[in-house]
Amino acid sequence: MTHGSLWNKILIFALPLAASSILQQLFNSVDTAVVGRFASSRALAAVGSNSSLISLMINLFIGISLGSNVVIAHYIGQKAKDSIQSAVHTAIVVAVLSGLFVMIAGQFIARPVLLLMGTPKDVIQMAVLYLRIYLLGMPFIMLYDFGSSILRSIGDSRRPLYSLIAAGIVNTVLNLVLVIVFHLSVAGVAIATVISNMVSSGIIIYILLHEAEPIRLDIKKLKIASKQLKKILLIGIPAGLQGMMFSIANVCIQSAINSFGSNAIAGSAAALNYEFFSYFMVNAFAQAAVTFTSQNYGAGQKDRCKKIFRLSMLFSILFCGTLSCIFVLGRDFFLHLYTTDEAVYRFAVQRILIVTTLEFLTSVYEISAGAMRGLGHSLLPAVITCVGSCVLRLIWIATVCRIYHTFWVLLIIYPISWVITGVSMMAAYHFIKKRVFRKTVAV
Repeated sequence: MTHGSLWNKILIFALPLAASSILQQLFNSVDTAVVGRFASSRALAAVGSNSSLISLMINLFIGISLGSNVVIAHYIGQKAKDSIQSAVHTAIVVAVLSGLFVMIAGQFIARPVLLLMGTPKDVIQMAVLYLRIYLLGMPFIMLYDFGSSILRSIGDSRRPLYSLIAAGIVNTVLNLVLVIVFHLSVAGVAIATVISNMVSSGIIIYILLHEAEPIRLDIKKLKIASKQLKKILLIGIPAGLQGMMFSIANVCIQSAINSFGSNAIAGSAAALNYEFFSYFMVNAFAQAAVTFTSQNYGAGQKDRCKKIFRLSMLFSILFCGTLSCIFVLGRDFFLHLYTTDEAVYRFAVQRILIVTTLEFLTSVYEISAGAMRGLGHSLLPAVITCVGSCVLRLIWIATVCRIYHTFWVLLIIYPISWVITGVSMMAAYHFIKKRVFRKTVAV
C-alpha cells in the first residue's frame, strides 16, 4: 500500500470488499425475497421492519472494528510487529464480548423497541420472533466483522469475500428449505441467517489461526491490552456513533414509514435492498481510503494520502452511480423479485426512484470521513454526520412530514441530507488535511 501504483491496488482492495458487503446484505435480502414470495406480504413487512433496528444495535461495534483496522494498519506502516500482535488479540476479545452483549440485551428490548417504532399489530409478533432469533447470531457477526477488519489492514479483502460466498450458499439453501418445505416463515429465514453467520465467522477465524505473523491469531494470547484498546476505541467509538446516528435517524424514518401501513413497510423493505447494494460500493472505497491512508500516513507518505482521497472519491461516484442506474432502469424486474403485490410494488417504486437514483451523493461525505479517520481524526466526521444526517432528518420528520404526510415527502430528506452533510464533510477534510500535513512538515 505504501509503494507503486495506487489506482489498481485500490480497485483490487475495494471491489472484493464491496462484493463481501453485498453478499452479507444478501443474507437479509434473501430473507425478504423468500418470505415475500413464498410466505406473505405480512412476513415481508415483519422482516423489513427490523432492518433499521438491527443496524442500530450493531453499528457501534462495526465502528469499533474499523478502529482496529486503522490501528493495525498504522502499526503495519510503522513495522511495529509486537504492537500488531497485541492489537489483533485485543480486537478479537472485543468482538466476542460485544457480540454477547448485543445478543443478550437485544432479547429484552426487541418487543418494546418494535412497539415504540409503531410496528403494525398485524406484523408485530413475527417481527419480534425474527429479531430475537437473528440476535442469537450476533457473536458470530462480530467475529466476522472484526476478523475481516484485521485481514483488510494488510490489504486482504478477498478471503473475507470467499467466506461470505460459502455462507451465502448455505443461507440461500436453508432459506428455501425452511420456508418452502417446513413452512417456518420468518423463523426459518432467521435460523438460516444465524447458521450462515456461524459459517462465515468460522472460516475467518480459521484463516487467522493459520495466518502468517504478525497478524496470526493465537488462542493462548487472547487478552485485552489497555493501550491498544484505548487506541481502537479512540478511532472506533466515534465511527460507531456515526453509524448509530444514521441508524437512529433511519429508525425514526422507519417509524414514519410504519404510519403508512404494512404495504409501505414491505415496499420500502424491497427497495431498501438495492440502496444497500449501491451504498456498499461507496462504503468499500471509504474503507479503502481509511486503510490506504492509515498505512501511508504511518509511513509519512503525505502525497500518496492526497492521491488516495482523489482516486477513492472518483471510483466511489463512478461505481455507485453505475450500479444505481442499473437498479433504477431495471426496477420492474428487480422489485418483482421481492413481491408480486402491486400495492407493495407502488411504494417500492417511489423509494427506488427518489433514493436509489441519488445514492452516489453519499460518496462525498463517506470518502471524506474515511480519509479523516485514516489521518487519525474520527470525532469530527462523527459530529458532522450526527448533525447533517440525524438531527436534520429528525427535524424534517417532526415538521415538514407532519404538514405533508405523504410517502415521497418523507423520502426526499435522504438526498437533501446527503448534500448538506457532503459539503460540510468535504470542507472539514480539507481543513484537517492542511493542519495534519503542516504538523508533519514541522516535525
